[in-house]
Amino acid sequence: MSKLAIHKKDTVVVLSGRDKGKQGEVLKVHAATEKRPATALVSKINFVTSHNKPTQTDPGGIQKKEAPLPLSKLMLVCPKCKKGIRPKFDRLGSGEKTRVCRKCSEVIL
Repeated sequence: MSKLAIHKKDTVVVLSGRDKGKQGEVLKVHAATEKRPATALVSKINFVTSHNKPTQTDPGGIQKKEAPLPLSKLMLVCPKCKKGIRPKFDRLGSGEKTRVCRKCSEVIL
């Protein structure tokens, strides 16, 4: 399990910006590097317009697609209580590290 609190296929809620309050599923998570913070690509959130030139196979034109959001603007949604949470990290009896909801104590896989 990675150190990031948000993983692929998690449901998240946006905390700030023009999409504040919207929920979506995480499609991809990019880890932080020296030059940029950790980001996540969320379905149906943070649409940007992309102008593409035509090629031999693609007609080109204006497309809308999702852009990555910083993880600091996202909060994990607990599948049981359906609220935005900051997960707590605990170890199971087998020694496996898991995320736990602070509000309802549900293990988040």
